[in-house]
Amino acid sequence: MIKKIISIIFITFLLSSCASKQVINSTSATILIKTPNMKFYDKGFISKFDNYTQVQIYSAGGTLLDMKIYKDRVCTSTFECESLKEFNKKYLSSSYEDDFLESIFNSNKKDVIFRDKKNQVLIKIKKD
Repeated sequence: MIKKIISIIFITFLLSSCASKQVINSTSATILIKTPNMKFYDKGFISKFDNYTQVQIYSAGGTLLDMKIYKDRVCTSTFECESLKEFNKKYLSSSYEDDFLESIFNSNKKDVIFRDKKNQVLIKIKKD
């Protein structure tokens, strides 16, 4: 009996960990991110999943940026995951709220422009 329960738990865990994440919403967009430490501009996708938002920017068929924004961290292919506070401090501004990046990319507006001249941050998103 215990063997059967353990087997069922193991199989359930195995299947759920291998299940692909389902996209809730995906939008193509032209994305510009320009800060003193980051410069990205090209076509890409903003995809919303259950527990994170993924921002991908492509150029000439290659991936320039693949960033996943979670409630408590940001992960990209160019660096390990960092807390939102640390990411803001390094790449944007330490004065920004933790949910700043997520709110920009999850905006329902077709065109988003965020300009902060003091910190030299410019983010433009034009959704197709």
